[in-house]
Amino acid sequence: MSEVKQPASALSSPRFCNMGTFMRMDKVDSAKGLDFAIAGAPFDTASSFRSGSRFGPNAIRNISAMMKPNNVLMQVNIMDGLQGGDIGDFPVIPGYIHPTYKAIEEGVKGIIDEDAVPIVLGGDHSITLAELRAVAKKHGPVALVHFDSHSDLCDEVFGEKYNHGTPFRRALEEGLIDPSHSIQIGMRGSLYDPDEHKMAAELGMLLIPGHKVREMGSKKLLETALERVGDKPCFLTFDIDFVDPAYAPGTGTPEVGGFTSWESLEMVRGLKDLNFIGMDLVEVLPAYDHGEITAYLGANIVFEFLSILATKKK
Repeated sequence: MSEVKQPASALSSPRFCNMGTFMRMDKVDSAKGLDFAIAGAPFDTASSFRSGSRFGPNAIRNISAMMKPNNVLMQVNIMDGLQGGDIGDFPVIPGYIHPTYKAIEEGVKGIIDEDAVPIVLGGDHSITLAELRAVAKKHGPVALVHFDSHSDLCDEVFGEKYNHGTPFRRALEEGLIDPSHSIQIGMRGSLYDPDEHKMAAELGMLLIPGHKVREMGSKKLLETALERVGDKPCFLTFDIDFVDPAYAPGTGTPEVGGFTSWESLEMVRGLKDLNFIGMDLVEVLPAYDHGEITAYLGANIVFEFLSILATKKK
């Protein structure tokens, strides 16, 4: 008879951690021998408006039980082509961003040290800085493909340097991303500073706001992204508020005038030729979406990314 284990103490691991697995995959303790590892970073204390994205990883995992392994459009079965599993949640510390950054960085490092691709479920967008710290130590400055309605290039928010509106300014300062090969897509909405989008160009980034994406069309956008990134090791970060709140209402800082779920999946799928070495999906806030459509879209975006990895291996 197997030993009955006590649940983890809530004094060492928050109660919202480690409650399920993505697509009912095996729970794994290590990324050894795997092509990819799903992980959660349920941290939301850097949110500037609505909090609650700490429950995003669990919501995404729960509804992902609906999903099947075959991607018909890409003609690939992700679990036939890949070895992977869900490694659980990093030991975040609610309210303390720097110890949480350390935990996330160490967790991502453990995945990439095994030559597996980390796929992290957030959490607010501040978590990406810690992931990029781990990734850059192995790959050097990486190309960033950033889908979002906000550029997250602020220098300070509320007088603080570390917030979900500042991660890519800090990442540039730390030399974690190569701005000349990076692209930000979909920014829109009202701003305090009318020149905020110009800031990206001043920092060496290419930012294509939402209305320009509409003018270009998805084909031209994808051609631009592929040319910009080239064969550089690339990290994909997808903020669910890139999607219009009609399709993804469960998020902390929604912006109207966004993209449909179909367009979002199509754009990710269109990046299949890039040299991806990691990704995250952030800002799912399930309390504002009783129908789970936001979490389900998040799960499907991860599925498209997994399909890209499976296609490349195939």
